[in-house]
Amino acid sequence: MPRPCKNRKIRGKLNSNHFKPAGIPLSEIEEIELLMEEFEALRLTYVEDLPQEESSKRMEVSQPTFSRILKSAMKKVSDAIVHAKAIKINNS
Repeated sequence: MPRPCKNRKIRGKLNSNHFKPAGIPLSEIEEIELLMEEFEALRLTYVEDLPQEESSKRMEVSQPTFSRILKSAMKKVSDAIVHAKAIKINNS
């Protein structure tokens, strides 16, 4: 039985929960779901410009866990950009 998932501290606020390529209706493109913890990892690392060690402390997770979250977020965002997919941020 796996360990239960620890709650992550999320402080970033969303201005929108969808991003998509311009000129293509949302109903016509594939959508990728970005979790709030992935959104927060991107925000802390690339917007706040914090090192992973500090970012992981702010989210109250281990540095290896933070690194996995960030890698997952980057993979999803990169896939969406390269393949013209929509990004839905799950804020629940």
